[in-house]
Amino acid sequence: MSAPASRSAKGGNVDKTEEGSVAKAVAEGLAKVKSGKPSMSKTVDAGGTAIASCVRDELGRYFDMLDGEKPSGLYRMVIRQAEHALLSAVMRECGGNQSKAAEWLGISRGNLRNKLAEME
Repeated sequence: MSAPASRSAKGGNVDKTEEGSVAKAVAEGLAKVKSGKPSMSKTVDAGGTAIASCVRDELGRYFDMLDGEKPSGLYRMVIRQAEHALLSAVMRECGGNQSKAAEWLGISRGNLRNKLAEME
């Protein structure tokens, strides 16, 4: 994954490098599920999925990088990155077809367009 990124000493905010690490973990989890082969030597926890395992592993690394500092805005950061990875992967698999991607995602095409615009 990525190297530790700089952090604000007081605010606890993370930069884009740290945010990207969770998104990368989710994307790797999606790739594992699609290929049927794990890309890491660890096995998935009983009852979990490859994606959940990747997110847990990446969050563990993120907390290690914090070195005891309190995280800030963690829920929003993880959900935003997971959504970005999900939308990117689905759009790629659908060849950029928004109608097909919206159907796969179970959301309206307008909602998908709004989410894609927010990603830019």
